[in-house]
Amino acid sequence: MSGYHLGYGTNGFANHRLDDALAIIADLGYTSVALTLDHQHLDPYAEDLSARVDRVATRLGELGLRCVVETGARFLLDPWHKHEPTLVSENADKRLDFLARAIRVAEGLGADCVSFWSGVSTVDETIAWERLRSRMPAVLAEADRRGVRLGLEPEPGMLVETLSDALRLRGELGDPDGLGITLDVGHCVAVEPQDAAACIRQAKGLLVNVQLDDMRPGVHEHLEFGDGQLDLPATLAALDEIGYTGVAAVELPRHSHAAPQVARAALTALRAARLDQSWLGEAQRRITDEPTAVRTLFPAAGRHVGRGPLHPGSDPDGLVHGTADDLARTRLLTTLAAALPAGEFATELADLYRYGDGAERRGVLRALSAVGDKAVATGLELVRDALRSNDTGLIAAALGPFAARHLDQHGWRHGVLKCLFTGIPLAAVAELDRRADDELRRMITDYAGERRAAGRAVPADALRFLEETP
Repeated sequence: MSGYHLGYGTNGFANHRLDDALAIIADLGYTSVALTLDHQHLDPYAEDLSARVDRVATRLGELGLRCVVETGARFLLDPWHKHEPTLVSENADKRLDFLARAIRVAEGLGADCVSFWSGVSTVDETIAWERLRSRMPAVLAEADRRGVRLGLEPEPGMLVETLSDALRLRGELGDPDGLGITLDVGHCVAVEPQDAAACIRQAKGLLVNVQLDDMRPGVHEHLEFGDGQLDLPATLAALDEIGYTGVAAVELPRHSHAAPQVARAALTALRAARLDQSWLGEAQRRITDEPTAVRTLFPAAGRHVGRGPLHPGSDPDGLVHGTADDLARTRLLTTLAAALPAGEFATELADLYRYGDGAERRGVLRALSAVGDKAVATGLELVRDALRSNDTGLIAAALGPFAARHLDQHGWRHGVLKCLFTGIPLAAVAELDRRADDELRRMITDYAGERRAAGRAVPADALRFLEETP
């Protein structure tokens, strides 16, 4: 069993009372919470703060929730300017007072740490860095006095943006024991030169808080798992590998409008990503040592990791984001691709598809986004075969990122049209906006006209496409 505690951030429950949010988080099966101090959630400026802290501490104990304190409230300190002032602002008094209050709250809650970031610099970097360095000793002293650890979070666009920046600051402060690292694994996708798993290994021994979300390279937008490019199974495996035992909480601050459903889906994805990791890890090791073992392990994936959709709420059939066994099979094929020369890998890939059942074929097609560039000709052959079928799972899987990169325009257009004919959401088509052209618009216009002439409804996706495409 993993030693870390899966949790959820209260900033993703901004429309809920704190007591209700904590109860839902616990009822869903999370064992920890990342508590963002804010107006509606344990306001650090409340006159009866001490009593409130005591009540929340009691409630956390009743619910069996471990806790970290987060300080990323947007307009708590200044109602006009998000996150201001920061530790690198000209006048940081309000921020320093807030962090001192957060430390006292964390002490009262018995929280693992107080998590914080540097802030965005609007002055010369040398000046901003000196401000940060000169203000940290006071924060560290207060935390040390109260026995609370701090977790410095690298944040895209801020002065301390990357893990290397955080480690640099820590080194310049003398590597204080009380200053650890908060790592948002989505940020690793967005701005780090290495993946999240490598960042976790680099921060080994210093991690005091982990935030879980998905992102895309170069874009600081917190996404649900599967909507970005985070390798979630590898990330969670790395936490196990380094022996992390703290909080790892989902960080989806813009999803409060559907908080219970999003939190449930996130936990489903996390459990799927854990994939009975003992089995998956052993399977990958076997394939590395003996590549032909994939022939028996690939079909067995569903029995060991489950077959459910990764986003059961928004994608119950797994047509857009895939399923748990799709994800596991991608990991197996990624391992196989690293173990074999290109020609041998292409042969194994074709055989797994040719002799597999529907789920196994779908797994091959979904894995092409990760491994298809090593066997482009074979991958295209499999994509074209899937697009000739009437299996919606195969068609949706075939139109992923690999097809977006390599399938000819004629075949790709007909694949998009086939989605409309078979009821597959166009959200399943990777890079639709980039590859759509006038000919596809004409084809969908004709399709809509034929539906209207026959007295049949035009699919909403077709109407949206015709409205949105220039």
